[in-house]
Amino acid sequence: MEQELQSFVAMLTELWTMLVAQSRNLLLPSRLTQIAILLVCVAVSWGFARATLPRMRAWMRGLEGWPKWRLRFVLLVEKRLWLMYFILLAWLSVAGMRMITTFPSRRYILALVASIATAWLIVSLTTRLVRNPLLRRMVSWGLWVWVTLYFLGLTDEASDVLDGIAIQFGDFRLSALAILKALVVTALLFTFARMLAGTTSARIRRNDDISPSMQVLLVKIVQIVLFSAAFFIGLKAVGFDLTGLAVLSGAVGVGLGFGLQKVVSNLVSGVIILLDKSVKPGDVISLGETFGWITALGARYVSITTRDGKEYLIPNEDLITGQVVNWSHQNEFVRLDIYFGTAYADDPHLVRKVAIEAAASVNRVLADRPPVCHIVGFGDSSVDYILRFWITDPTGGLTNIRGNVYLALWDAFKENGISIPFPQREVKVLEGSSLVTRPEAGTRPPDGGAVD
Repeated sequence: MEQELQSFVAMLTELWTMLVAQSRNLLLPSRLTQIAILLVCVAVSWGFARATLPRMRAWMRGLEGWPKWRLRFVLLVEKRLWLMYFILLAWLSVAGMRMITTFPSRRYILALVASIATAWLIVSLTTRLVRNPLLRRMVSWGLWVWVTLYFLGLTDEASDVLDGIAIQFGDFRLSALAILKALVVTALLFTFARMLAGTTSARIRRNDDISPSMQVLLVKIVQIVLFSAAFFIGLKAVGFDLTGLAVLSGAVGVGLGFGLQKVVSNLVSGVIILLDKSVKPGDVISLGETFGWITALGARYVSITTRDGKEYLIPNEDLITGQVVNWSHQNEFVRLDIYFGTAYADDPHLVRKVAIEAAASVNRVLADRPPVCHIVGFGDSSVDYILRFWITDPTGGLTNIRGNVYLALWDAFKENGISIPFPQREVKVLEGSSLVTRPEAGTRPPDGGAVD
């Protein structure tokens, strides 16, 4: 341990000596001239950016209808406009110095700074492919440091320093360099896996020969395979031994199996739902008091959107163990029933005819499956009927179509003189009884007596 510490200190001392020697070379007249040119480039590029940013932002406000990836790219360019101006001016300065003098040392710093700035710009643009903000920031800073060291010629020295920072457990040695490589390689593999998964998922969803539920299942399988492969390949690429990980994962799996029974149950239920095709995206279902259509099938839950805009996340286990009404499982035909009553004085044959014609006149009610109307009972105040009709678009709502049919019945009954009765109460005074009224509060009886 002491020997490793001494070698690490020696490497740091050597690196510091090299940096001091390079800084002394900056005091040469030719180097000072190049530094002055770079400062002028910084000032001019800053002025150009301040002058052109208002016009660019005004132009960006009119970019309506552009794809999102184009808008994001334009926004990236707008945020890095100053750096782009600086890179352009720096390379123009390098070209100008090449025309003035043939000595490479006269333009060495200019070319070095222009190369580093160009690499920084490329890194900042390409790392936008990493969606996770924390991971993107780590990858960006890591690549910025690496390209800077690469152009300065300090990659070997920096690698030796990072490799000297290590923790050792028996035969296993974990250094800062290995951790850094693992992060970079895993991030790149995850980015590639995400892009490949997105492309594959888009092709699967465009295939009409595959059912919606199978599309979701295939997309999830592709995502799991690609991201798992990216993770394990990233660990293997940096020399991590996966044998111990397999033993550890088995022990952890047993513990998680007891603690995450509900989660595992929902995951297994989600796979069963995708395989048996009992529900799929777009189906209209009822589960308890929840009625809506399925918008997404998740690994743990099913997303259901109701007519009032609420989104319910139903655990997959509830769809397996509970009673679910799928209004569009085998076909789109849905029969609806409404109940009404008419007065005893109205002809029931006329009532049935008028009700059927009224229901058939409403949009969304099927004509090839005509409505039917039947008497279902004789009530206290009315003759009770049931009106049945069919629709094929339950996603358009059920309450609204029922309301439209009720309005059509109201208009048709009013036009044909059919009345809808309501309960009426009568009070009869039997023969031989007398009606006694109680005086109002605050009044006195005619004989002047007291009021009870």
